[in-house]
Amino acid sequence: MERLSFGFSGIEIKAGDAAAPMTFSGYGAVFGNVDAYGDVIAKGAFSRSIAEFKTSGIWPAMLSQHGGWGVGADDVTPIGVWTDIREDDHGLYVEGQLADTVRGREMYALMKMQPRSAINGMSIGYIAKEWTARSKPEEPRRTLNRIELIEISLVTFPANGKARVTGVKTAGDTPTVREAEHALREAGFSRSQAKAILSGGMKAVPLRDAEEGDVEELAAALRRNISALKA
Repeated sequence: MERLSFGFSGIEIKAGDAAAPMTFSGYGAVFGNVDAYGDVIAKGAFSRSIAEFKTSGIWPAMLSQHGGWGVGADDVTPIGVWTDIREDDHGLYVEGQLADTVRGREMYALMKMQPRSAINGMSIGYIAKEWTARSKPEEPRRTLNRIELIEISLVTFPANGKARVTGVKTAGDTPTVREAEHALREAGFSRSQAKAILSGGMKAVPLRDAEEGDVEELAAALRRNISALKA
C-alpha cells in the first residue's frame, strides 16, 4: 500500500459546545499536481473506489499519521469516520467526524488552534491499480489513473505544499460558498444556476416556466439543506 500526503484545502471546521460533533472538511488529494514522490493523480482516479465503498458500506479508515507506522492496537484504531467522500474538479473532497475519544479530541484541538492550525495536512493510503509511466524526463514519474483508496489520515507533514487550511468555521456561522452551492445542487438546481443564485440572488434564475407547487417544493428543499449545513 502506498501513501500520499496532501494539505487541507478549503477546510471547514465546525465547532460548537462540548456536545457538538467534531466535524471538518477538506481535500485528501488534489488532481493534476505533482507530489513529492513524482506522481500526479488524474481526475476520475477515485471514482471506482468511491462507488465500491458506497455500495459495500466499507469506507476508508480515518487514521492519525497513517497509524504512526506502529504495530499496537492504538496505532491502527481509527480517530473518527468519513461522512462524505467525492471527487470534484479540484480533487478528492472529504467530510469527516472525529470520535469523542482522547485522540479525537486532541486532533480537533490541534486543528482549531490560533493563530494557525497546528495540524493541517491530509494523506491517503492507497493501492495504485492503473497508471501511465512517464515517457519523457520532464513528465511525472507516474500518472495515477485508478486508485483503490484504503485510508485517509490527518498528518503533520503533507507532501503537497499547495493544499492548506483556508478557514475555520464555528457553529452559527453562515454556510460557506461551497456549502451553499452544494445545498442548491441538492435542492435541484444545476451548477450554473447555483453559481448564478450565489452571485445574483434568486432573481438570477428564471422560474416562470415552473409550476407554483414545484417552486414551493424546491424552496422547501433548499431551506432544509441549508438548515442541515448550519446545524
